[in-house]
Amino acid sequence: MSARKTLDSLLDRHGSTFAAEAGIRLRDTPQPLYQLLVLSHLLSARIRAQVAVAATRALFSHGLRTPRRMADATWQERVDALGEGGYRRYDERTATQLGDGALLLLDAFGGDLRRLRREADGDTESIRAGLRRFPGIGPAGADIFLREVQTVWPETAPYLDAKALQGAERLGLPTTPDALSRLAKDLDPAVLAAALVRGALDKG
Repeated sequence: MSARKTLDSLLDRHGSTFAAEAGIRLRDTPQPLYQLLVLSHLLSARIRAQVAVAATRALFSHGLRTPRRMADATWQERVDALGEGGYRRYDERTATQLGDGALLLLDAFGGDLRRLRREADGDTESIRAGLRRFPGIGPAGADIFLREVQTVWPETAPYLDAKALQGAERLGLPTTPDALSRLAKDLDPAVLAAALVRGALDKG
């Protein structure tokens, strides 16, 4: 099978972003960017992606869609929402981190991650370092955010981290971001990254 046919097959099976799966309509505006930060936090834990997505949806269904609502919620409300989504192993620590992270976003950036982007002046590594200021966002969480946000922050594209490149290698696809981008042509880079990550994670 040619590399392009392999990629097309992958996209047929996994052609959506994690943000879309979590119900986030990603735009370069404060609320969806914050929601992506929450999703990236939950996905970065040692827990199945399906559970992290379900827990993100549960938080949003409880109205915790903005940093102000997250900060104003009680710790128990956050714990309960995470538990409803099946996110029980890390729920207590994560509930604390989500509250602290929301307060940091409000205090340091006025609740708007676009300010972090502007401060980074288009430098992806500076954005990555800024993301890691948030409690619970380590290297993996920053990578997840950048993989997904490149649709609306095009200066970060192509952002294909080690997990995405692992998926490419597993499938016999090119293993450099530039070669993968050429193969994918006009495909949304966030969709490409998410599909490759699912390719790395999919036991089938």
